[in-house]
Amino acid sequence: MNRDAESAETPESAETPGAGEPPGPAEPAELARTLDAIGPRLRALRRERGLTLEALARATGISVSTLSRLESGKRRPALELLIPLARAHRVALDQLVAAPATGDARVHLKPRRRDGSVLVPLTTYPGRVRVFKQVLAYREPKRVTHAGYEWLYVLAGELHLVIGERSLTLRPGEVAEFDTGEPHWFGPAEGEVVEILHLFGPHGDQAVVRTGRTV
Repeated sequence: MNRDAESAETPESAETPGAGEPPGPAEPAELARTLDAIGPRLRALRRERGLTLEALARATGISVSTLSRLESGKRRPALELLIPLARAHRVALDQLVAAPATGDARVHLKPRRRDGSVLVPLTTYPGRVRVFKQVLAYREPKRVTHAGYEWLYVLAGELHLVIGERSLTLRPGEVAEFDTGEPHWFGPAEGEVVEILHLFGPHGDQAVVRTGRTV
């Protein structure tokens, strides 16, 4: 939980007039739908992170009653409330305002491109195990160290992995996992492009592989 979120306590008397009521005829329908979707999205984020209203209130400085009214749609969200909430949930502000409505099962990906490589984040919460799909182009081998634990699964191509003094070549369907406190580097073997699924646990969380069985 981000404890550095700025306090955004706002008196209940400062609520937007008509909050929780149907929009007036002058309010565009699209804007009304966007605002109405924010409350359920805030509730879903809080519950997914296992936070109570009291814990979120401590992290943001927003009162429990205000948080409850935001989530239920009885109070329209203002920027001074959304900013500390975005920080506490560790998501971008536009994910609170313009993300797909709760219940949308589609995955809305935002690829990042750099030096011929593509990184596609599949999860949105720093502090927990994060998942990425990566297409790696050739890059100069440079071993790094940092806190955490990584799990790599090769989808296509061949992955060259260096851990300490060990050098491995992984092919499609093969997996490697290692503590990132040890000097490491990975990239495409033989200069070719490689596609991988990449899990990273910043607190040393390891992937747990379970094998299903027929009873």
